[in-house]
Amino acid sequence: MQSSMTRRSFIASLGMTAVAARQGRPPAGQASKREAVLSLLDGGAKPGRVPAAFFIHFDERSRLGRAAVEKHLEYFRFTGMDFVKIQYERTFPVRPEIRTPADWKAMPRYGLDFYAPQLEAVEGLVKALKQEALVLVTLYSPFMCAGHTASRELLVRHFEQDADAVRQGLRIITESVLVFVRECIRLGVDGFYASTQGGEAGSPGDARFFKECVMPSDLAVMREINEACRFNILHVCDYVAPYADLSPFLAYPGHVVNCNPHLTTGALGLREVARMFGRPVMGGMDRKGVIVSGSQDEIRRAVGGVLDAAPERFILGADCTLPEDVAWANIRTAIDAAHARGLPSP
Repeated sequence: MQSSMTRRSFIASLGMTAVAARQGRPPAGQASKREAVLSLLDGGAKPGRVPAAFFIHFDERSRLGRAAVEKHLEYFRFTGMDFVKIQYERTFPVRPEIRTPADWKAMPRYGLDFYAPQLEAVEGLVKALKQEALVLVTLYSPFMCAGHTASRELLVRHFEQDADAVRQGLRIITESVLVFVRECIRLGVDGFYASTQGGEAGSPGDARFFKECVMPSDLAVMREINEACRFNILHVCDYVAPYADLSPFLAYPGHVVNCNPHLTTGALGLREVARMFGRPVMGGMDRKGVIVSGSQDEIRRAVGGVLDAAPERFILGADCTLPEDVAWANIRTAIDAAHARGLPSP
């Protein structure tokens, strides 16, 4: 991460046009950040540049409340990214009392008081940035929240012992997630970055567990956000393990899909992913690759290679969250390189 002096020096070195762009005032004749991203969905005029965004978790002092608002603002301004993605940091607490399948029936329901520090960040960023850019909120799936409550291995084992009890617990978790979702919508967010896991290659559980537990809870949340919001990103997260097959997610809602195209069965091209899902794609950059360890020229060349192979309606990004210690200047270089290029040809 860059020092504050480096960031101040960067801002001071910009010309007036670049400063205006960083502050949400696009050059004359250029689409705003909101228009550029939304145009990917309507099939209308192309925005004239490739939108781009990358995400990181901030230090623990900057993850909730007003401190999170300030840090997200600083990061958004410095990197020049095209929409705001609010990191979700209010994970469900561990419940060591869950020892048997029946214990899932007593899963607590979390209300607005539980989410208050996260919602403070959401409200502040909607007020600060919605006029110039889409504001999305990171959303963890009910299955992921259950894994924070107890291990996913325990969840699967309990499902095998008493599927009805576990399903009841997941319904309670889904209700809690929807409390957060509905309040974010009331506060004015444009959509969500909806993260899902489950069904990874070699992970615990089988097709029945995915079909009866993971998918129903996912869809209960994702269908609601898709009905209420104009721009949602479906993120198929391979943080736990890679996937052998993405087909279970093809029918999931979401206006844009973000996933790692490198499967255990082989790599998919970005255009192939777009055809499979029938929607725009976000990604292209390895979250642990050149954007973390490469030189500025190497990053620019890598972005060029990604854009050469990208579908026509595309957002440059990574396959998941970048490491916390990535240099912010590297992220800015990748985004600037995307903005310097015209949209890819089909």
